Amino acid sequence: MPKQKITKEMVVNAAFELARQGGMEQVLVKNIAEKLGCSVQPIYSYCKNMEGLRRDVMERVTSFVREYAAARIVPNDLFRSTGQAYIQIAKEEPHIFKMFILHQREGISSLEDLYRTETNPQVAGFIAKELHISVSQAKRLHLNMLIYTIGIGTIFAVTTPGISTDEIFAQQEFAYEAFLKYVMESREEKQNGK
Repeated sequence: MPKQKITKEMVVNAAFELARQGGMEQVLVKNIAEKLGCSVQPIYSYCKNMEGLRRDVMERVTSFVREYAAARIVPNDLFRSTGQAYIQIAKEEPHIFKMFILHQREGISSLEDLYRTETNPQVAGFIAKELHISVSQAKRLHLNMLIYTIGIGTIFAVTTPGISTDEIFAQQEFAYEAFLKYVMESREEKQNGK
């Protein structure tokens, strides 16, 4: 029986699956070799250092999350369905969610930096148009929901046996209504010259 040729793609795929099942701490050469049914030698030939492999895995994690969310977005309810998609991934793929949320982000020194790097710049315009508010108010609402969703999604991903999805969605909806009310009241105050 001919020996299977181990490729870099196979190594990254195996590492991603290990991370998906047990977190990044499972991405070890011996675990990858075991998953691929080979010795550690082919793994070492592709992984000069584990940091490079972990970066490749994080690229896969980011792609996975974006594709997962995109597949669950409801076009006529973009804002709400996006938030719910992130909560759903926290439930169904807790290790992926934790890696996506808890990875180190470079060059972030303000919430504005976080907003700029973590969101699609077109979303604020869409929210503004849908809710008849200014783009700056839409950004504020979006940032508040981003922060809230990260927080509640993290709680969801790290609790066992787990909080019900309905309870999490209801809490997320409550936060949305509160943040929206705040934005609308601040708009009214500006219009009334307060």
